[in-house]
Amino acid sequence: MSDATQPRATQPHDGSPAAAGRRQLTYAVLLCLAGAGLALWAATRSWSVELTVRPAPLPPVRDARSGAALLPWLPALALVTLAGGGAVLATRGRSRRLLGVLLGALGLAVAAGGGYGLVADLDGVVSRQWPALCLLGGLLAAVGGGWTALRGGGWPAMGARYERPAPTVTQSAQEPPGPAGPMAGRRTTEAWDALDRGEDPTAR
Repeated sequence: MSDATQPRATQPHDGSPAAAGRRQLTYAVLLCLAGAGLALWAATRSWSVELTVRPAPLPPVRDARSGAALLPWLPALALVTLAGGGAVLATRGRSRRLLGVLLGALGLAVAAGGGYGLVADLDGVVSRQWPALCLLGGLLAAVGGGWTALRGGGWPAMGARYERPAPTVTQSAQEPPGPAGPMAGRRTTEAWDALDRGEDPTAR
Protein backbone atom coordinates (compact mmCIF):
# COMPACT_ATOMS: atom_id res chain seq x y z
CA MET A 1 0.00 0.00 0.00
CA SER A 2 1.43 3.37 -1.00
CA ASP A 3 1.90 6.29 1.36
CA ALA A 4 -0.88 8.23 -0.39
CA THR A 5 -3.48 5.61 0.48
CA GLN A 6 -2.39 5.10 4.10
CA PRO A 7 -4.63 6.82 6.68
CA ARG A 8 -3.02 9.77 8.38
CA ALA A 9 -2.92 9.99 12.15
CA THR A 10 -5.03 12.86 13.35
CA GLN A 11 -4.48 14.83 16.52
CA PRO A 12 -7.28 14.03 18.99
CA HIS A 13 -9.49 16.96 19.91
CA ASP A 14 -10.53 17.18 23.53
CA GLY A 15 -14.12 18.30 23.26
CA SER A 16 -15.35 16.48 26.33
CA PRO A 17 -17.66 18.19 28.84
CA ALA A 18 -14.86 18.11 31.43
CA ALA A 19 -12.52 20.05 29.11
CA ALA A 20 -15.26 22.59 28.35
CA GLY A 21 -15.88 22.98 32.09
CA ARG A 22 -12.20 23.64 32.72
CA ARG A 23 -12.14 26.34 30.04
CA GLN A 24 -15.24 28.01 31.44
CA LEU A 25 -13.75 27.88 34.94
CA THR A 26 -10.58 29.55 33.68
CA TYR A 27 -12.49 32.32 31.92
CA ALA A 28 -14.69 33.02 34.94
CA VAL A 29 -11.73 33.21 37.32
CA LEU A 30 -9.84 35.50 34.94
CA LEU A 31 -12.85 37.81 34.67
CA CYS A 32 -13.15 38.05 38.45
CA LEU A 33 -9.45 38.59 39.05
CA ALA A 34 -8.91 41.03 36.19
CA GLY A 35 -12.03 43.03 37.02
CA ALA A 36 -11.31 43.25 40.74
CA GLY A 37 -7.66 44.10 40.15
CA LEU A 38 -8.55 46.84 37.68
CA ALA A 39 -11.13 48.33 40.06
CA LEU A 40 -8.70 48.21 42.99
CA TRP A 41 -6.01 49.98 40.99
CA ALA A 42 -8.41 52.62 39.68
CA ALA A 43 -9.75 53.30 43.19
CA THR A 44 -6.26 54.32 44.35
CA ARG A 45 -5.86 56.96 41.60
CA SER A 46 -6.69 60.66 42.05
CA TRP A 47 -10.31 61.21 41.08
CA SER A 48 -10.24 64.92 41.82
CA VAL A 49 -7.65 67.58 42.61
CA GLU A 50 -8.66 70.77 44.42
CA LEU A 51 -6.36 73.80 44.54
CA THR A 52 -6.61 76.26 47.43
CA VAL A 53 -5.11 79.65 46.63
CA ARG A 54 -2.95 81.25 49.31
CA PRO A 55 -1.54 84.77 49.54
CA ALA A 56 1.55 85.44 47.45
CA PRO A 57 4.23 84.33 47.38
CA LEU A 58 2.89 81.08 48.85
CA PRO A 59 1.98 78.43 46.26
CA PRO A 60 -1.55 77.02 46.18
CA VAL A 61 -2.32 73.97 48.26
CA ARG A 62 -3.01 70.90 46.13
CA ASP A 63 -5.53 68.50 47.66
CA ALA A 64 -5.76 65.26 45.66
CA ARG A 65 -8.55 62.86 46.57
CA SER A 66 -8.56 59.28 45.36
CA GLY A 67 -11.51 56.99 44.98
CA ALA A 68 -10.53 55.32 48.24
CA ALA A 69 -10.67 58.70 50.02
CA LEU A 70 -14.08 59.52 48.57
CA LEU A 71 -15.50 56.00 49.03
CA PRO A 72 -13.53 54.16 51.74
CA TRP A 73 -15.51 50.95 51.22
CA LEU A 74 -14.64 50.74 47.53
CA PRO A 75 -11.08 49.29 47.76
CA ALA A 76 -12.21 46.93 50.54
CA LEU A 77 -14.93 45.45 48.32
CA ALA A 78 -12.47 45.18 45.44
CA LEU A 79 -10.03 43.29 47.66
CA VAL A 80 -12.74 40.87 48.80
CA THR A 81 -13.74 40.32 45.17
CA LEU A 82 -10.13 39.65 44.24
CA ALA A 83 -9.80 37.04 46.99
CA GLY A 84 -13.15 35.49 46.06
CA GLY A 85 -12.05 35.12 42.45
CA GLY A 86 -9.15 32.95 43.58
CA ALA A 87 -11.42 31.01 45.93
CA VAL A 88 -13.53 29.86 42.97
CA LEU A 89 -10.75 27.40 42.15
CA ALA A 90 -10.88 25.81 45.60
CA THR A 91 -14.65 25.30 45.75
CA ARG A 92 -17.03 23.02 43.92
CA GLY A 93 -20.71 22.26 43.48
CA ARG A 94 -23.23 24.30 45.44
CA SER A 95 -20.55 26.15 47.42
CA ARG A 96 -19.04 27.45 44.19
CA ARG A 97 -22.42 28.63 42.95
CA LEU A 98 -23.10 30.48 46.20
CA LEU A 99 -19.67 32.07 45.93
CA GLY A 100 -20.55 33.14 42.39
CA VAL A 101 -23.69 34.90 43.67
CA LEU A 102 -21.57 36.74 46.26
CA LEU A 103 -18.99 37.74 43.64
CA GLY A 104 -21.72 39.02 41.34
CA ALA A 105 -23.13 41.21 44.11
CA LEU A 106 -19.68 42.50 45.06
CA GLY A 107 -18.87 43.29 41.44
CA LEU A 108 -22.07 45.28 41.06
CA ALA A 109 -21.30 47.21 44.25
CA VAL A 110 -17.83 48.07 42.95
CA ALA A 111 -19.34 49.13 39.63
CA ALA A 112 -21.80 51.35 41.51
CA GLY A 113 -18.86 53.07 43.19
CA GLY A 114 -17.30 53.77 39.83
CA GLY A 115 -20.61 55.04 38.51
CA TYR A 116 -20.85 57.43 41.45
CA GLY A 117 -17.45 58.86 40.57
CA LEU A 118 -18.65 59.48 37.01
CA VAL A 119 -21.77 61.46 37.94
CA ALA A 120 -20.82 63.02 41.28
CA ASP A 121 -20.27 66.77 41.48
CA LEU A 122 -16.74 66.77 42.81
CA ASP A 123 -14.78 69.91 43.61
CA GLY A 124 -11.66 70.90 41.75
CA VAL A 125 -10.26 69.27 38.64
CA VAL A 126 -12.02 65.94 38.12
CA SER A 127 -10.52 62.91 36.35
CA ARG A 128 -13.38 60.79 35.03
CA GLN A 129 -11.23 58.04 33.49
CA TRP A 130 -10.47 56.42 36.84
CA PRO A 131 -14.11 56.05 37.91
CA ALA A 132 -14.83 54.71 34.42
CA LEU A 133 -12.15 52.03 34.82
CA CYS A 134 -13.50 51.19 38.25
CA LEU A 135 -16.96 50.80 36.75
CA LEU A 136 -15.59 48.55 34.01
CA GLY A 137 -13.67 46.41 36.50
CA GLY A 138 -16.73 45.94 38.67
CA LEU A 139 -18.83 44.88 35.69
CA LEU A 140 -16.19 42.35 34.60
CA ALA A 141 -16.10 40.85 38.08
CA ALA A 142 -19.90 40.77 38.18
CA VAL A 143 -20.01 38.89 34.87
CA GLY A 144 -17.50 36.35 36.17
CA GLY A 145 -19.46 35.91 39.37
CA GLY A 146 -22.78 35.58 37.56
CA TRP A 147 -21.32 33.00 35.18
CA THR A 148 -20.02 31.04 38.15
CA ALA A 149 -23.42 31.18 39.86
CA LEU A 150 -25.17 29.85 36.75
CA ARG A 151 -22.72 27.23 35.49
CA GLY A 152 -20.12 26.73 38.22
CA GLY A 153 -21.85 23.76 39.85
CA GLY A 154 -20.81 21.46 37.02
CA TRP A 155 -17.24 22.69 36.63
CA PRO A 156 -14.41 20.47 37.88
CA ALA A 157 -12.62 21.26 41.11
CA MET A 158 -8.98 22.33 41.26
CA GLY A 159 -6.70 19.34 40.68
CA ALA A 160 -9.54 16.97 39.74
CA ARG A 161 -7.81 16.25 36.44
CA TYR A 162 -4.78 14.85 38.21
CA GLU A 163 -6.47 12.80 40.90
CA ARG A 164 -5.42 9.13 40.86
CA PRO A 165 -8.22 6.62 40.31
CA ALA A 166 -9.15 4.29 43.13
CA PRO A 167 -7.14 1.04 43.05
CA THR A 168 -8.99 -2.01 41.79
CA VAL A 169 -8.96 -5.27 43.70
CA THR A 170 -7.12 -7.93 41.71
CA GLN A 171 -7.64 -11.64 41.85
CA SER A 172 -4.38 -12.13 43.74
CA ALA A 173 -5.49 -9.67 46.40
CA GLN A 174 -8.74 -11.61 46.84
CA GLU A 175 -7.00 -14.93 47.41
CA PRO A 176 -6.69 -15.97 51.04
CA PRO A 177 -3.20 -15.87 52.53
CA GLY A 178 -1.16 -19.02 52.71
CA PRO A 179 -0.98 -21.20 55.80
CA ALA A 180 0.83 -19.75 58.75
CA GLY A 181 1.51 -20.71 62.33
CA PRO A 182 2.85 -24.15 63.34
CA MET A 183 2.63 -25.60 59.81
CA ALA A 184 4.96 -22.92 58.42
CA GLY A 185 7.39 -23.41 61.30
CA ARG A 186 7.43 -27.16 60.77
CA ARG A 187 8.30 -26.79 57.09
CA THR A 188 11.15 -24.44 57.93
CA THR A 189 12.55 -26.93 60.46
CA GLU A 190 12.34 -29.78 57.95
CA ALA A 191 14.21 -27.70 55.36
CA TRP A 192 17.06 -27.02 57.81
CA ASP A 193 17.24 -30.73 58.73
CA ALA A 194 17.48 -31.64 55.04
CA LEU A 195 20.35 -29.21 54.57
CA ASP A 196 22.17 -30.74 57.55
CA ARG A 197 21.87 -34.17 55.88
CA GLY A 198 23.28 -32.80 52.63
CA GLU A 199 19.96 -32.98 50.81
CA ASP A 200 18.32 -30.36 48.64
CA PRO A 201 14.98 -29.37 50.20
CA THR A 202 13.74 -27.85 46.94
CA ALA A 203 14.12 -31.12 45.04
CA ARG A 204 10.99 -32.59 46.69
